[in-house]
Amino acid sequence: MAIADRLLTLVHTTAQDVFAALRANPTPLQAVVVEEPSIADHGDYATNAAMVLAKELGAPPRVIAEQLAEGLRADAMVDRVTIAGPGFLNFWIAPDALARELVTLLDRGVEYFRPDIGHGATVQVEFVSANPTGPLHVGNGWLATYGDALSRLLEFVNYRVTREYYVNDTGGQIRQLGASIIAVRSGAEVPEGGYRGEYISDLALRYHGSDDVVEAGSWAVPIILELIRATLVSLGIEMDSWFSQASIEESGDVALVVARLDATGATYQRDGALWFASERFGDSRDRVMRKSNGDFTYLAGDIAYHYNKLVIRSFSLVIDVLGADHHGQVASMMAAIRALGIDEHRLEIKLGQMVSLLEQGQAVKFSKRAGTAIPLDWLIQELGRDATRLLILSSSIDRASQIDLVQAKAQSMENPVYYVQYAYARIAALLRNVASRQIRVEVGSSDALAGLNHPRELALMKDLLRLESVIVRAVEERAPHKIVGWLMQMASDFHGFYHDCPVITAEPSVRDARLTLARAAQLALGVALDLLGVTPPEEM
Repeated sequence: MAIADRLLTLVHTTAQDVFAALRANPTPLQAVVVEEPSIADHGDYATNAAMVLAKELGAPPRVIAEQLAEGLRADAMVDRVTIAGPGFLNFWIAPDALARELVTLLDRGVEYFRPDIGHGATVQVEFVSANPTGPLHVGNGWLATYGDALSRLLEFVNYRVTREYYVNDTGGQIRQLGASIIAVRSGAEVPEGGYRGEYISDLALRYHGSDDVVEAGSWAVPIILELIRATLVSLGIEMDSWFSQASIEESGDVALVVARLDATGATYQRDGALWFASERFGDSRDRVMRKSNGDFTYLAGDIAYHYNKLVIRSFSLVIDVLGADHHGQVASMMAAIRALGIDEHRLEIKLGQMVSLLEQGQAVKFSKRAGTAIPLDWLIQELGRDATRLLILSSSIDRASQIDLVQAKAQSMENPVYYVQYAYARIAALLRNVASRQIRVEVGSSDALAGLNHPRELALMKDLLRLESVIVRAVEERAPHKIVGWLMQMASDFHGFYHDCPVITAEPSVRDARLTLARAAQLALGVALDLLGVTPPEEM
């Protein structure tokens, strides 16, 4: 159990011990929270308990806070408690309690940080799903890295995760791909809306089929998919499933889903077309499901695909990671889920915003190799896999972001990637130095670690104990960038500890305690980096 959860339990218990009314009716305690203050001077943790309970207990919040504070100060986990403003309680963890936790952490290892949130439930995360009409660009890589990191987080907390790429291998974009290949092969202009780039020229040289655009496009799809697969692997991503759009259409699932919607009265005929009455289910307007020529729309196929995921394959939860250009499709899909009688909480749709690259303060543009898109392969070659992933994951998916290439390549503390990885490498170098000197370190008991009371040591221990809570929030909010935030703080505190707290030259008992702390820091850094798919470097 995370230390914040234990503190919440302590607040609840203390409140019930102090106020008899809460023993009879503990319901008001459900609104009580314990969280980390945004300002360090406001304590390690804070609670709104007195504010929440004031109305129930019929007393001013500050009076309640004073009574709660007296009870909390009696607990060995708490060092001190202060009351702020109208009644907020701020408290600090006792150093000996931190030492006890450090021993437990080292005893349990990685499992110390692993909460069982998923309980083995199945989750499908669909991400990238770029049309197989060309190489991946940086925008695709943004979503790919997020989807993979989210999958890693979910796996860590005991979800059974399937990473899926939905291959749009049919329809107009495949015909346009074929038309582009045929045009380049014959020396003609690429049709309006077609595809350009060196890869199209290469495909045109290799294609020896007929001038049928469907044949040419279908021939190119598996070749382009192999390029996409290779790019993802170079970014450290491997899909569990590549699911074909054509297979949905060929399976009859589209007709099945349309029939189910029709049976519930959720469709109607107009102007020769079949419409989904999606406005009744929360959409902004009704949508066409089958055109007057008998062809199903893309929406019909997409609904069938989600029906396949949620009903036929029965994933407990489905998370779609899509680009911002899919915004208009979200309401339609959620309307379909409701109309089909599926619990809408089983589908989450995350939309990623734009990303841009800067070099010398100017936007990086590409026009020769792949239109205006910046190839993802190029970025990975420029920065390396780890830097690419960590920089992409540094910001929230729902915020437009920029990557400064000059800073990203710098081997200095100004580079956030270097800053974080260097913390891990520093610990590795420190432990190699210890081994070369044949220094034997005894982890010992919490009493042996009780001397860790330097402000730098305390800050580092508190970071270690926060990681599980950060992981929980990152999972619950689908926010891998919170792990990056923790890494930056942890790296900063470790570099400060390394500078201000000599390790090997310290008196043996102090040396051993600090080495123990360094080992715990290395373990935690390794866990967090692995959650992001970033390699913990042994040396730099």
